[in-house]
Amino acid sequence: MSGKVFLVGAGPGDPELLTVKAVRVLQSADVVLHDALVSDGVLALVSPQAEVIHIGKRAGKKLLTQEEINAVLVHYAQTAQTVVRLKGGDPLIFGRAGEEMDALREAGVDFEVVPGISASMAAAAAAGVSLTDRRHASQVMFITAHREPGKKSFEWPAIPPHTTLAVYMPGSDYGDVGESLIAAGIEASTPCVIVASASQPSQQIRWSELRRLVDEETLPAPALMIVGKVARSAETLRDAGVWSEIERYGERVGKVF
Repeated sequence: MSGKVFLVGAGPGDPELLTVKAVRVLQSADVVLHDALVSDGVLALVSPQAEVIHIGKRAGKKLLTQEEINAVLVHYAQTAQTVVRLKGGDPLIFGRAGEEMDALREAGVDFEVVPGISASMAAAAAAGVSLTDRRHASQVMFITAHREPGKKSFEWPAIPPHTTLAVYMPGSDYGDVGESLIAAGIEASTPCVIVASASQPSQQIRWSELRRLVDEETLPAPALMIVGKVARSAETLRDAGVWSEIERYGERVGKVF
């Protein structure tokens, strides 16, 4: 028996943000292998007849190595018709899907990727910022602050101007991230916003600047940091006078903003 593996993006946690296809696959699955970041609301959509297996990371400890996960995927594809590898966010952005797809290809297993809403998109939506606001950014760079064991410094790529940074897994030391980005050439006054548990009831949003990150209290994981001129709060925009012309226009046409 040779089944099919679906690498499904579970999105940021709100089950209403799943794609229609993701819901259909979850409801027809025979086996679901999920990460720790997949919410209970999403798991509630899995078929009651499916075997649900948690293979994520808890308290920094992995239940399985990546090589073991690859082997488990291949094993279940040989014994079940529909196998779902359920990942938080989107499988193709910091989800290690590349390694799993390579393992499935090598084993001759059929697979399909079902995209999900990535953490950066969910965080931007929650904060009400446009990652590619043409007035401030011409590109977005996805980076991670997660470091391999033993590494004490970040190895940032060259960061061109007019770039919005989406920093995945900023960790518990925001100051370290801020200082390293400043050292990489980004202005210390650059605004940023940290969003924790985007789209979920426990969602929190913190507005700051790179130079102030050293004094910021760490928000609960999962969190994502958006850095760049686009990451300015409504209060900051109002203080900068950005709203004045909009308000004057509203007065002229009799609208309230």
